Amino acid sequence: MPSSFVQRRVVEFAETDMAGIVHFANFFRWMESAEHAFFRSLGLSVHGDTDGAMYGWARVHAECDYRAPLRYQDEVEVELFVREKRPSAITYLHVFRRVDGDSREEVARGSITAVCVSRPPGEERMRAVPMPEPIARQIEVAPPEALEP
Repeated sequence: MPSSFVQRRVVEFAETDMAGIVHFANFFRWMESAEHAFFRSLGLSVHGDTDGAMYGWARVHAECDYRAPLRYQDEVEVELFVREKRPSAITYLHVFRRVDGDSREEVARGSITAVCVSRPPGEERMRAVPMPEPIARQIEVAPPEALEP
């Protein structure tokens, strides 16, 4: 069962600030993009319908620590690890690395905790629910040694 996923991208001009450095908010977009790609790699979706009720993943915590800047046209690898899995929630660790040939320099680490939520038909409010079985069955927690710097 998968506990990690790697996505690569090249920094686009629109993702940089006036100094030519990636704007901090883009790291959060990239974390979410890696999560969606991780789900797709398993034949799953972060949004769906079970028994007529919509489900999705509400973010309840997000953070990122930056170690070095990324610039326009840098190649960046975003490695997602499942750090924790509870009946209704998943916490991911994201490690960002600048890729230069065979070299990988860690430039940031981020984390997102998402809670599985549902909105039953006819109700306006979402509520936390256990994640759907196909998701729970396919995702496992990464081994502790994989999460260390």
